[in-house]
Amino acid sequence: MTNKTIEHLVNGYHRMAERLAERLQGVEHLTEEAFHELLGNLRDESVSLKELTKTEAQQVSDWLKRDFHALAEQARKTKQDFRDWFPFEVKVEESYLWDKIMSAADPTTLDLLVLKEEAELADFELWHTGQVTAPGILECTKCGEQLHFASAGHIPPCPKCKNTTFVRVLPADSDSSAEQPES
Repeated sequence: MTNKTIEHLVNGYHRMAERLAERLQGVEHLTEEAFHELLGNLRDESVSLKELTKTEAQQVSDWLKRDFHALAEQARKTKQDFRDWFPFEVKVEESYLWDKIMSAADPTTLDLLVLKEEAELADFELWHTGQVTAPGILECTKCGEQLHFASAGHIPPCPKCKNTTFVRVLPADSDSSAEQPES
């Protein structure tokens, strides 16, 4: 994947996440169906605006869904406010964006989305090289090396062992000496 392609996908991810945050403003109850419909509309919009191809829009919306699911799962597991565990090093605008997205869905809705999609999202438990991820910390499944993302960015191979699969970890579980990828 070229740098230009990576930048194009990261920008597409940012735009789609911003639109998701905008559309979720004022939503009091987000159902599973409404969330999937919203993602579908965002995909179609990105294609109609010629920002992304149909394939790229599908990839980006899948990555956005994966990251939303991971944030919802962490919120459910920790029973803490999103701002208490979201990586503090995240850029202000990224934090604001994800705060808007997470605050639009009440805890009951997040629980429902997480539980109903756990089986369907089994492959979303892993983050892969070449994908785009939301801000946070990814840990190599082979050697444990951690990659810290201050903003949405492209996932490189593990700098230590060249592995290509990662899991998301909470900042409290992370090692502060971890590698900082370009994002």
